Amino acid sequence: MALLRSIRTTLEMIKWEHSVLTLPFGLTGAVLAARGIPNLHTSVWIIVALVAARSAAMSFNRLADASIDAANPRTKIRALPAGKLSRSFVAWFVVTTSAVFIFASHELNTLAFDLSPLALGIVFLYSFSKRFTRWSHLVLGIAMGMAPAAAWIAVRGSLDPRILILTAAVVFWGAGFDILYACQDYEHDCSVNVYSVPKAFGIRSALLIARTFHMVTVLLLVWMTIAFGLGKLAIAGVVFVALLLIYEHSLVKHDDLSRVNAAFFTMNGLVSMAFLFFIAGDLLLNR
Repeated sequence: MALLRSIRTTLEMIKWEHSVLTLPFGLTGAVLAARGIPNLHTSVWIIVALVAARSAAMSFNRLADASIDAANPRTKIRALPAGKLSRSFVAWFVVTTSAVFIFASHELNTLAFDLSPLALGIVFLYSFSKRFTRWSHLVLGIAMGMAPAAAWIAVRGSLDPRILILTAAVVFWGAGFDILYACQDYEHDCSVNVYSVPKAFGIRSALLIARTFHMVTVLLLVWMTIAFGLGKLAIAGVVFVALLLIYEHSLVKHDDLSRVNAAFFTMNGLVSMAFLFFIAGDLLLNR
């Protein structure tokens, strides 16, 4: 069926499986708020909301960047520039996933629902930020960092300033790995009106900035464990994350970017999933 093929192509285009990057950090916010595992109703709607928000953001990004992707040898094979999908279909997908996100927020609580349009506005902003600032990576980090704070709100119906420490950690984590990913497009970005840290400072310096961001991430995670009074298993989780990030950066050299994709998806997927398991385990063992 044509509709199903288009939906499948859209999911491939937005790399739906990459939801694993942000979702575990969002769920970490939820387990911290619940001091354990939230009830089934809340957990299901948090997952639906986070996946829908990312799907809306990524499809909107592909729509906004269609002309940029068409001019880039690395991205011209994506579904929109390659003509596998129409702009109208992708626009429909953005509207549908945005509606699912808003509905999921409504099913959680009043504050989550009231803030849902603002959350969508922030995640959509990233698609335009690379047109006017080299620090668009931080805008992406902010869009990702909202996940744990949003999940906290979903569970509690209010916001605790402590969860903003985890939000800040995710901001620098996401910005750091996005800088690594952007190094692949250094030559192309230098020839067009697209801003990025690699374009502004060169690949060698960009890698140093990414490492610095990830050092800040680890320090913020340590602060978070202290702020929430977590135990030894949570501290072990921070150490494990630090080791994963060290290994991630060992995969990418200024003169060898061949393993960027492994660093981007595999290692960061492990980072977010491992941290969730360590934090959840710590909370469950110390109830």
